Amino acid sequence: MRPQYGLNQMNNRHKVFVSYHHDNDQVYRNQFEGLFSDIHDIIVSQSVQIGDIDPNLKTDTIRQKIRDEYLRDSTVTVVLIGAETWKRKHVDWEIGASIRQTQYNPRSGLLGILLPTYPKPYGKPNEYFVHTIPPRLHDNIECGFAQIYNWNIDPTLVQSWIHEAFNRRNKIIPDNSYPSFVNNHSGERW
Repeated sequence: MRPQYGLNQMNNRHKVFVSYHHDNDQVYRNQFEGLFSDIHDIIVSQSVQIGDIDPNLKTDTIRQKIRDEYLRDSTVTVVLIGAETWKRKHVDWEIGASIRQTQYNPRSGLLGILLPTYPKPYGKPNEYFVHTIPPRLHDNIECGFAQIYNWNIDPTLVQSWIHEAFNRRNKIIPDNSYPSFVNNHSGERW
């Protein structure tokens, strides 16, 4: 039997899609899901696992698979932000698809978590360099649809972040106007 943590277990457990940089931040994604899905049982993981999607598929096919097979049932998207997460086209697509309301795919809540690998300005909590987080996430922080936090393993705190994002998803209109990435980006900033 799993330990029960959190505010109100039955009402605040959400289906969470985790978006992240697979090559750089896999260990944090594994830790996040291990802690909050397997141990504390505060989320139901809806995430893409390595090997689930053939990277040789056409771009539109990959986007459709992510949207229809993984994001469709999720209620909150958590973006784990490391040093190079902002560069990844799949992270951009996942954020864009998760905040889009369609007939078949309801909109998800959105939040970002700055990983210990993210170079924080002056070491201040919840602060970041604007042009080094995913631009679509930044736009949604600016409009109040999303929030950003520092990495934390406290299940009650993380559950509250996820539940707040869930509650915001239908109260605030997200900003999905940033042009979709065609390729991964390079450089120090967008």
